Amino acid sequence: MNPLFNRRGEPFTLPSKYLLFILTILCTALIIITFNTNLFSGPLNVVAQYIVVPFQKGITTVSEGIISFTDRLQAVSNLMEENENLKEQVDLLTTQNTNLEQEKYELTELQQLYELDQQYSSYEKIGARIIAKDAGNWYHSFVIDKGSEDGIDVDMNIIAGSGLVGRVVDVGPHWSKVQSIIADNSAVSGTVLSTQDNLIVSGSLELYNDGVISFSKLVDDADKVSVGDKIVTSNISDKYLPGILIGYITTLEEDSNNLTKSGTLTPAVDFEHMNVVLVILEKKQSTE
Repeated sequence: MNPLFNRRGEPFTLPSKYLLFILTILCTALIIITFNTNLFSGPLNVVAQYIVVPFQKGITTVSEGIISFTDRLQAVSNLMEENENLKEQVDLLTTQNTNLEQEKYELTELQQLYELDQQYSSYEKIGARIIAKDAGNWYHSFVIDKGSEDGIDVDMNIIAGSGLVGRVVDVGPHWSKVQSIIADNSAVSGTVLSTQDNLIVSGSLELYNDGVISFSKLVDDADKVSVGDKIVTSNISDKYLPGILIGYITTLEEDSNNLTKSGTLTPAVDFEHMNVVLVILEKKQSTE
């Protein structure tokens, strides 16, 4: 903007904001005059079209832009608020779904224990929760939250799922350590339920990577034992009560001595997923 000069010869400059304010007042006045008088009719109307109308269009365009921008800001604010509400609802539903899944799993597990309790109803039992386990993927050795104060003693049998888990090997006042039948040093005297032929079930963590453990010393002269037969604890077992399901024969082959057979069996218990078990409050010695 070209400066103006006052009487002293000093340059005088009108600030842009004041100029814009003056022009805005002028345009507003012209708009009012145009709508309320005939001052700009005739020749002046042509001049007004070149002067007033562009200002009117400019002001209208700016006003519409401001309104549109404000609407967009409001829409963005509403979307952000709605997004936060949806996130809270998703978090709440996720938590509820997790709780329902957990409750469903626990209910299924408790239902299995109830059915197992009914299956071996002749034995007195107490429920216990697993609170610790040895390193590894499988529950080959673990600790439960019941001990001598609850009537538990060494060599008491542990069951879960559909059958035999193992036995108690150590006891404290409020805890007990359990060794399962898949542990490497575990051996259980078993019986083929359909033929009453005896055998020895041996634990093996290496084999259990394929979901099986081994058995040996099966005498089956009549070749009546076959894949799929049930194996239960034997009457002659010194640590385990008789008739508890151990598993099902998976493979069967004749030994090199041509006198006995051996193979693998699938345990009746899932030793990868366990949370609660039943402790049979009787020992083999007491039943004898």
